[in-house]
Amino acid sequence: MIDWLLRREPAQPQVEVAGRVLPVVLRRSAQARRMTMRLAPDGSAVRITLPQWGRTAEALDFAKKRAGWIAGQLAAVPAAAAALGDGGEVQFCGESLAIRHDPTAPRRVLLDEGELVLGGPTESVPARLKRWFEGEARQLMAADLAHYCARAGQQAPRLMLSNAQRRWGSCARGGTIRINWRLVMAPADVRRSVVAHEVAHLVHFDHSPAFHALLDELFDADLRAANRWLKRSGRGLYLPFG
Repeated sequence: MIDWLLRREPAQPQVEVAGRVLPVVLRRSAQARRMTMRLAPDGSAVRITLPQWGRTAEALDFAKKRAGWIAGQLAAVPAAAAALGDGGEVQFCGESLAIRHDPTAPRRVLLDEGELVLGGPTESVPARLKRWFEGEARQLMAADLAHYCARAGQQAPRLMLSNAQRRWGSCARGGTIRINWRLVMAPADVRRSVVAHEVAHLVHFDHSPAFHALLDELFDADLRAANRWLKRSGRGLYLPFG
């Protein structure tokens, strides 16, 4: 009898945190020398990177021992989609804006004295707010890109908006720069720090001392403060727009 033919595939690893059961997604990497862990931006899973020789049981034990950290990260995940309805609040350039939705009003989103005002069907409010943020992001980030490219003596490349969950920005070897549109909700200096970072890559496609020296020269605010804000509050930008 060939017993191994009857074996089932291993179940999805899970960890229980704060009354929730979260899937644990494992990624083995030849470059990893130790285990690292992060929570998915929407709080849907725990993601662990481990060396190729790492065991699943060790990764689960790693997650369980850090359940307190995971719980703290879960608490920082934005509230449910109700926050994107009438009476909710969103951030724009670091400032709080109240949402005012009247189904009988025009559908178009308008910024009016500290409020985002829109009408139309309730169920499409999150999607229309997302489109408004993306439009504002494209304008602001294009201006940021032009500013820092001029400072770096570079021609402004193609700008694309990103919705990546692991990177705030990226620069391709061909020159295309991608910036996460959600940064338009962050304080302006935080958004601009990411754009400046990617522009510096147009000159130095690495993270060498020369790259960091250029970034310090380009960025005209407190880079460390911007990085601290992203590390502390970046998860809060992942509102459930749908």
